[in-house]
Amino acid sequence: MGITAAGKTRIFDDSLNADEKLARSNPCADCTVRNLSFCNCLNNQELEELDAIVTHLEVPARAPIIDEKEPAEFLFNVTGGAVKLYKLLADGRRQITGFLFAGDFLGIAMKDNYVYSAESVNKTTLCRFRRTELEEMVDKHAKLSKQMLNMASNELEMAQEQMLLLGRKTAKEKLCSFLLTLSKRAEKRGEAATPIYVPMSRADIGDYLGLTTETVSRTFTNLKRDRVIRLQEGSMIHLNDLEELEDHSEGL
Repeated sequence: MGITAAGKTRIFDDSLNADEKLARSNPCADCTVRNLSFCNCLNNQELEELDAIVTHLEVPARAPIIDEKEPAEFLFNVTGGAVKLYKLLADGRRQITGFLFAGDFLGIAMKDNYVYSAESVNKTTLCRFRRTELEEMVDKHAKLSKQMLNMASNELEMAQEQMLLLGRKTAKEKLCSFLLTLSKRAEKRGEAATPIYVPMSRADIGDYLGLTTETVSRTFTNLKRDRVIRLQEGSMIHLNDLEELEDHSEGL
């Protein structure tokens, strides 16, 4: 028998070697998105330390995760589902600034408070870390510092993409660019470039692209009519011709 730092009892198979026993006793080592996450640089022994400070959460669709301006006490790693990031404007309108999927990190704050809100798009699973505890681990393991910097860089990259999408592009160009981005992100997660999973609503897509819900729906209809895309069950969209979609995204 073995007791982890989290105080959970797990049975060990005596036929396993030391590393295998650690992996069996540690949910972090068995995580299906470990290779996509910030913790992929840790060995099994170090993952034992991480497992001691993590809380695994499962939240239903459309549930709040963090709120803008509240104390940034926790950091999260998305392990399943999708999350939308947004800011509320002074007039009450909502601007979605990004979407996160499995392997993405949530809650990085350069100050003491969150600078955006986050809500689950569909049923979502998360690893939650108390900020002070994770910072202590980052101080102890320098390689985690580089990983956190990469996560911050990813947030900056998403912000830059958002600025481009909200610029001079037409509705068709915006939607095609959005679908291509989802396709590229799916490939980074080891998934196929098409079909892609699009769990967010037309309203969410509109709030991200700066379009009305009606314009998003009409543009989807036009792309389907022109056989650029094919809508499938389960919120899946087949991209019939990636090169053609790329041309449309550039206004060609």
